[in-house]
Amino acid sequence: MVTTRLDPIDRKILSELQADGRMTNVELAKRVGISAPPCLRRVRALEEAELIHGYHADVNARELGFEVQVFAMVGLESQAEVELSAFEEKCRSWPLVRECHMLNGEVDFILKCVSPDLSTFQSFLTSELLTTPNVASVKTSLVIRGAKDEPGVPFEVLEERLAREA
Repeated sequence: MVTTRLDPIDRKILSELQADGRMTNVELAKRVGISAPPCLRRVRALEEAELIHGYHADVNARELGFEVQVFAMVGLESQAEVELSAFEEKCRSWPLVRECHMLNGEVDFILKCVSPDLSTFQSFLTSELLTTPNVASVKTSLVIRGAKDEPGVPFEVLEERLAREA
């Protein structure tokens, strides 16, 4: 398990950067209780280990004109690995698709899509998604409002579990 090779300082670094990826290394070092040079070495090691995939701004989609958010549940005709991979690759090419997750159960994939308006999404749905080879069905749900959108993982839950195991 990955957590066994991370010490409490590494986990604190990840937690702090997840909350605020723009803080300086000096501020991060102060928050985790070490000096700046070893903190920077640890951050670079976490990046190289691919525990940190990048640093992103949390933009306000609605304020930027993306008024519509839709979840699309996609069923495929075939679930052969080559077909699954082809669909995933196609999803990566669509700008409106912001997330793509393969699921277990009645639905093969769920896509989180954003669009400036309903007509733009409808055009994507009818001319792109529904015409994609191997797509058997698509059910969509329009988001009315979001109640929670937390990126990353709940480090407090991890710390509680590790404390119980110790």
